Amino acid sequence: MRARCGLELAEIFRQIGPAYRRSHAGSLSRAQLRVMSAIERCRTAALGGHVERCDACAHQRITYNSCRDRHCPKCQSLVRAQWLDERRAELLPVEYFHVVFTVPAEIAAIAYQNKAVLYELLFRATAETLRTIAADPRHLGAEIGFIALLHTWGQQLLHHPHLHCVVPGGGIGVQGERWIACRPGFFLPVRVLSRLFRRLFLEQLRGAFERHELQFFNALAALKDANAFARYLAPLARTEWVVYSKPPFGGPEHVLEYLGRYTHRVAIANHRLLEFAEGRVAFQWKDYRHAARRKVMRLEAQEFVRRFLLHVLPRGLQRIRHYGLLANRSRALKLAHARQLLQVPAPPQRPRHRPTTGSAMSSSPACRCACARSAGAARWCASNPSPQARNPVLRHAPPREPPASPLAGAPRPHDSRRDGPASRALSNRAATHSGPCAGGPLHALASEPSRGRKTRSPRRARARSVRGGAHERASNAHRSDSIPIDASARLAV
Repeated sequence: MRARCGLELAEIFRQIGPAYRRSHAGSLSRAQLRVMSAIERCRTAALGGHVERCDACAHQRITYNSCRDRHCPKCQSLVRAQWLDERRAELLPVEYFHVVFTVPAEIAAIAYQNKAVLYELLFRATAETLRTIAADPRHLGAEIGFIALLHTWGQQLLHHPHLHCVVPGGGIGVQGERWIACRPGFFLPVRVLSRLFRRLFLEQLRGAFERHELQFFNALAALKDANAFARYLAPLARTEWVVYSKPPFGGPEHVLEYLGRYTHRVAIANHRLLEFAEGRVAFQWKDYRHAARRKVMRLEAQEFVRRFLLHVLPRGLQRIRHYGLLANRSRALKLAHARQLLQVPAPPQRPRHRPTTGSAMSSSPACRCACARSAGAARWCASNPSPQARNPVLRHAPPREPPASPLAGAPRPHDSRRDGPASRALSNRAATHSGPCAGGPLHALASEPSRGRKTRSPRRARARSVRGGAHERASNAHRSDSIPIDASARLAV
């Protein structure tokens, strides 16, 4: 166990995960087990890797693949950058407001045992509340659009489901003839939003109970009875539900900066982890009841893992949704109409494929001094990858004169089914494993089967590459002349 800066969630899971799974074998869901495994294996040899090679000195280094799980704190940077890049073209030159919808603790307890149903109700009730009040002529009388982001955690990692909504300050009139703006600095009355949200949510929750969509266990098992469920909800219909609107953003240019802090977040980021020693985890949190004062909380490692797993989302649940003017079905037409009413030009066309993160390094560590004298002649191949490098599994041309490798001459049994282009590409790709890889980590990675993953035939590997080619090109755009290491490469070796 370690006590140092730079602590990562994956390190805690690798040390505590096996014992935690044994002690909670009967209570962990399949989704929670999948998330734990993904975080533990992320950017390790278990998921394979790529070899980056310098053009000038042929220096190579190994980069392991990421798990791409949405709960992993290290795998959200590229996805967040791509999402924000797409949202940039949808901004309007108006005020933007941040509205937060929360549910009481009694509803949160039901939501934990019925995540898919209750989170869907939360989205539905929130969207209906905002659109209904905005369309009322007494308040705004317009059709609005907004983005809703689901968060299920608080600063102490306890279960606290709530929705963050980013809303433009205005909308298109009912007749579509003009843009109706909100009053400066004021969106909609939060008390009216709170009352309608409470009524809609409780009505939909009762409907879900009548359709037998809810399940109750342990302390809530008594709610299976209709009378007990009605008594449980009765006080909630009289309490105030928290809905609050934050001050408007400084302008459209600040919206993306703000969204970047909320989208694709996980329950706790690595930079908040301070210490892991003697079976306890220390992390930083903000106490919003005392002017957001920063404090340190220490939890037993088992309790820390339990709190993190509270926020594993059901598989297939979309936690970022768009409504109204920003709904996917009619976003382009309605945004164009809104810009016409606001008399602002349309944004420039965005390239269909454009790298959003990462930058090419001028030289490798091994030749940085020598290459600096040649005015940066050396560069990493990923700064301008060739079409073959973007999809190595379908590569037909042999690689460019790699150094000799002990794997190149290794015999393998002849199989006529493996003599196709994909098989030859895999053989060529295996022959490029050389340099620091020979006999080292890469050699072990290429020769040792991946745990928990079945080896695939070249035909299945080629089909898999075609399906995932676009995603691979986006995630590996910043890499070099990538030599992927996967189950298919191990099969060819």
